[in-house]
Amino acid sequence: MKKQFAVIGLGRFGFNIAKTLAKNGAEVLAIDIDEDRVKKVSDFVSHAVQLNAIDDKALSDVGVQNVDTAIVSIGENIEASILVVMILKEMGIRSIIAKAVTSLHGKVLENLGVKRIIFPERDMAVRVAHSLTHPNVLEQLDLSDEYSIVEIPTPSYLIGKTLTESQLRSRYGVNLIAIKRKVTTQKGIVKELWNVNPLPTDVIKESDILVLVGLNEDIDKIGLKV
Repeated sequence: MKKQFAVIGLGRFGFNIAKTLAKNGAEVLAIDIDEDRVKKVSDFVSHAVQLNAIDDKALSDVGVQNVDTAIVSIGENIEASILVVMILKEMGIRSIIAKAVTSLHGKVLENLGVKRIIFPERDMAVRVAHSLTHPNVLEQLDLSDEYSIVEIPTPSYLIGKTLTESQLRSRYGVNLIAIKRKVTTQKGIVKELWNVNPLPTDVIKESDILVLVGLNEDIDKIGLKV
């Protein structure tokens, strides 16, 4: 069964979330008070509805209470954002993700029991800063202020070594949780394979992408050597 999502608020952030979820095979109910935004997203999602999200009856009538996760991306109108979250909680939706525009807004959402709070501008600024200061890091997911998951190309000093020989954990304090490797099939098609939880005997190749988790300061020591 497809996972069901409701995306409430179809500005740039909400539109792209709704579109991406739909492209990934999810069933998406997209909601906005603006008719043009609803029409724009209707080509991508399962259902697109124009309504005022602070109207609890209207939300109930379109079946919002049946979704697995609700994403509230009303950032400009903080009052509406908070009211919608309260309505969704009263409907019994346990998994709510919400966009916040200020730290106070985020704190209120947190106190309301929002599962995950996203600060799009702040998060994008952090990603850009990471890319400028750590150009060898391909992707970075911050788990906390101290820990991250990163993707880096294989450092030259690890090429041809097994996971045991690499001493990533004992020497650098980081854990290799996956290896991304491109392989060419007999038909000449290039595929990306994931080796999740690699074995101690697995050999690291030059073209591999290493997915590491650990303290940022430990990851930096490896990333700077790539």
